[in-house]
Amino acid sequence: MPADPPPPPGDPTPGRGGPGRAADRSGPRAAEAGTSDGATDTHGYAFPERLWRALDRHRPPGVDATADAWRSPVRGPWLTSVFGAVLLAALPLVIVTGLLDWIAYGPRLGQAFPRDVGWLHPPVFDWPTRPAWLFRLTQGLHVTLGIVLVPVVLGKLWSVVPKLFDWPPARSAAQVLERLSLLLLVGGILFETATGLLNIQYAYLFGFDFYTAHWYGAWVFTAALVTHVAIKLPRMVTALRGPGFARTPVERTGPEPADPDGLVSRRPGPATMSRRGVLALAGGGALLLAALTVGQSLDGVLRRTALLLPRGRQPGAGPNGFPVNRSAAAAGIQPADTGTGWRLTVRGGGRSVELDRGRLLAMAQHTADLPIACVEGWSTAQTWTGVRLRDLAALVGAPEAATASVRSLERAGLFRQARLQANQVRDPDSLLALRVNGVDLSPDHGYPARVIVPALPGVHCTKWVREIAFEGRADG
Repeated sequence: MPADPPPPPGDPTPGRGGPGRAADRSGPRAAEAGTSDGATDTHGYAFPERLWRALDRHRPPGVDATADAWRSPVRGPWLTSVFGAVLLAALPLVIVTGLLDWIAYGPRLGQAFPRDVGWLHPPVFDWPTRPAWLFRLTQGLHVTLGIVLVPVVLGKLWSVVPKLFDWPPARSAAQVLERLSLLLLVGGILFETATGLLNIQYAYLFGFDFYTAHWYGAWVFTAALVTHVAIKLPRMVTALRGPGFARTPVERTGPEPADPDGLVSRRPGPATMSRRGVLALAGGGALLLAALTVGQSLDGVLRRTALLLPRGRQPGAGPNGFPVNRSAAAAGIQPADTGTGWRLTVRGGGRSVELDRGRLLAMAQHTADLPIACVEGWSTAQTWTGVRLRDLAALVGAPEAATASVRSLERAGLFRQARLQANQVRDPDSLLALRVNGVDLSPDHGYPARVIVPALPGVHCTKWVREIAFEGRADG
């Protein structure tokens, strides 16, 4: 963002005692700010007037000097409204995709995090298996948009930062509520962005559960966003409909007319960048982050550009050379666990069957091109071969199973087991995969067998499977 020019020598700064300060607070801008919040007195204060006057008399040291240090003439309602309009178009998509991803984890099966959300429980449905790339799309959009919007968020905060130094901080009870919503809005988006970026980088520096904090933080942010939009939308529309400033060159860039919200600098200095330059800087930053991020959700050449993602790039060559979230070593899987003594136990319909890898390979094999996508935003499509889950269900007399519980050889870990819905068991492309891209699975990709289901979050595509239990009946 452009630097705020320093005040020229001898520039009078209001608010430091004497008539200059009183004139600045009781002038047209202050009166407009007061009248925007309902009934006020002639000095711009509303009920409780005595409180605001007392605060005004006891001004913190340096508050006026700090407020006047923000001198960029490009700040104003138009620039703030442009940033706001971009965020208003994009943030609802981030919120909706986040909710959809929570539903994809299967709250009806008790495996969405956090599990107990009380009255914040949104309407849920059985997550579909078609299109097969559905979770790849929703999670990819959620993460990529969250990263790409960072420069826009910073631009919006820069355009309103002088308001943080207003004194008194409010002039009416209504403005107090507005400021509280703004505090939750700014705090919420910074918290969600910071924890989300740390989660993507597997840097759990915070001492709390990411899923729980991110969930409740999102609800606080959403409530604050709705409140802020309800208050500010009319002014944003008015500012955008007014005279445009995007084409004004830097040499002719000047401040906008004084506004009721006090976004225009009280003592603007000469412009060091045009408004078009500010938007280009934020837009260029967003495009750069998109170029360094979007490859994690796509296969092919663009994957090499995903420099910001720890798992998004190609990890090696060969048929098993695609990203892995948790390696066999990290999961504590030993070679002896997956050797010739490994057996898969299949239960259901009152029967139990043990199958070694040879017997599984002797069953009817099915091949499907399916993506696998993880919560960190990366995804990849590969060609999987194995036994259909519905064939395993039929083997034990449970073709109409309502759910399937899949357990891993992994002895610890949040996702060492998963439950699948009836539609996920019956989908013709839902597999207990034994091979990928024409070769056996590698240990890191789940050898001797792993689950792969269309549109299922990657963490529920259990690796190193030791048991599948088909339970209940879908029709009862």
